[in-house]
Amino acid sequence: MGGCNLTCRWCDTPYTWDWKGTSDTGVAYRPADELHTLATDTVTARLLAFGTGMVVVSGGEPLSQQVRLLPVVRELRRRGIDVEVETNGTLAPSRDLVAAGVRFNVSPKLGHSGVSERRRVVPDALRSLAQVPGTAFKFVCGEVSDLDEVDALVERFALRNIWIMPRGQHPEEINEGLRKLTDAVVARKWNISGRLHVTLWGSKRGV
Repeated sequence: MGGCNLTCRWCDTPYTWDWKGTSDTGVAYRPADELHTLATDTVTARLLAFGTGMVVVSGGEPLSQQVRLLPVVRELRRRGIDVEVETNGTLAPSRDLVAAGVRFNVSPKLGHSGVSERRRVVPDALRSLAQVPGTAFKFVCGEVSDLDEVDALVERFALRNIWIMPRGQHPEEINEGLRKLTDAVVARKWNISGRLHVTLWGSKRGV
């Protein structure tokens, strides 16, 4: 989904929001090329055509469009399809979206994103998401020192189900990040994850 309320300088999907070229890519994307309004029935039909048992909704920031998203989610859930929403954790989900049985993958941004703490850490939203059963919190880290910042957020908001993912858009960066971070992550009894799509396809944009 297009649009985001944050402007992370290393974002790997800048084409969803970076109309001025302010991210690390320095490329300005055109909203008219990237954003296309579709009826909920059309979106639902396209998703059902994949024949998959789970749909992951990403962005941009999907919760900025959760009212529009709700009918799609409800129909997918009615058909027994699991739905996971990836969010940056700055917006609280509606009661209706939670009631629909959505799972949330929350990725709060750290200082290296270049976004001010006031914008990227929204206490009420994080607490709300932490109360939804099954929520996972995923942090993108570049250095072992970033884990101290994660520690502080975990303690402040009583976060559980913590995942650490190395920052990078190329397989070599991901592998180096895994080597650098894993011991310190395991010592904290958290989870470590690579980025399979980057390992397979690098920074190539999908269709």
